[in-house]
Amino acid sequence: MKWRTGLDEYEKLLIRMSTPKVIFDNAACYNATRVMIDSERNHGILLEAVQILTDLNLSIKKAYICSDGRWFMDVFHVTDLNGNKLTEDSVLSYIQESLKLVHYGISRRIEGLTALELTGTDRVGLLSEVFAVLSNLRCNVVESKVWTHNGRIASLIYLKDNDSDSPIEDSKRLDLIVAMLRNVLKGDNDIRSAKTSVTLDVTHTERRLHQMMFDDRDYERKPILNTCDDSPVVSVQNFLEKDYSVVNIQCKDRNKLLFDVVCTLTDMEYFVFHAKVDTSEEKASLEFFIRHMDGTPISSEAEKQRVILCLQAAIERRASQGVRLELCTDDRQGLLADVTRTFRENALNVTRAEISTKVDTALNTFYVTDAIGNPADPKIIESVRQQIGLNYLKVKELPLTCKQKKERNEPAVGPGGAILLSLGSIVKRNLYNLGLIKSCS
Repeated sequence: MKWRTGLDEYEKLLIRMSTPKVIFDNAACYNATRVMIDSERNHGILLEAVQILTDLNLSIKKAYICSDGRWFMDVFHVTDLNGNKLTEDSVLSYIQESLKLVHYGISRRIEGLTALELTGTDRVGLLSEVFAVLSNLRCNVVESKVWTHNGRIASLIYLKDNDSDSPIEDSKRLDLIVAMLRNVLKGDNDIRSAKTSVTLDVTHTERRLHQMMFDDRDYERKPILNTCDDSPVVSVQNFLEKDYSVVNIQCKDRNKLLFDVVCTLTDMEYFVFHAKVDTSEEKASLEFFIRHMDGTPISSEAEKQRVILCLQAAIERRASQGVRLELCTDDRQGLLADVTRTFRENALNVTRAEISTKVDTALNTFYVTDAIGNPADPKIIESVRQQIGLNYLKVKELPLTCKQKKERNEPAVGPGGAILLSLGSIVKRNLYNLGLIKSCS
């Protein structure tokens, strides 16, 4: 780091102390890399650390968060998605440099694209109509993520002009795109809540999707499609001795689970002082000691219920409902419109989608169910594959039925006994896992 001229040694020391320090340890734990982050405490630093790890598609097996005065010590036990330790220097360097960028307020942004935000009432075929409009308006969708939850849909779409390969900046053309998409989202019965806008400042797509669905109050709505009864169990209790509120979550483990929870707590203006995360096989147990930004705990039963609903919604938004279909083919004008039209014509509902383009290749993932949320008929899936191309559209996951899930899973953990650890024990355990005794148990 180059020092600014005029800094004395004391100022340089303060800068060194406040810069996040990252230590990687592959020796202490036999089945994971231990990533230790020591940083000055501020609102959002925990989310930034978790975000960096999850953006690399790393799986967080365990985590211990400990706050001591002005400082945070976060410990994450991580692997790649295949369960291997981190050994590549490029990955370790990326984590280190990304935390420094966060500390100095520098964001990684998507450049050269126009970003659209859409929210509204979900329905079968809606995505097909959206992509058809964009194709007719000569817009090339480069990246997009689509989430649905409780009958609502939120999407961020990054696009550019199909002819010039440049971002779309003409205000009249943007107004036309926004107006036509809003009409599609309104349909026959969503005049008030359908929203479409151009945004210039999206620094993290998935965090923004959480914010959009939170603003849309999806957590207050009831599911429209059929879903299995495997919702996360969330409880909130006050630990009055130490003025903390304790949030306990028991749910199915999955990738990016910790990000979704911490993102929601952060955007709801709660500060995480201590936390413990543990995963075993397919189950996850998460416990957070939180306060408001002013240092007070949750103060009312209504607020407790709101936190519970919001955290359940945050976990469910990314839960994969349906068959996972992966499309890999040459990118072309109208590809997404054609593919999603084929889904619609076969009464398949897209519950989640991730669209990306690498060079001239489309790499898209769709989760589909039938029109009412049940698993799609395998014969229909095969017919759709034949129409689109067996070599291009492939089935990656077949969902278990609700009955199969219930037979396989153990009984869910109830809300009783939510405060699993006292504050004293969680701090002791965090210190234990910071390396005073080398163990990952």
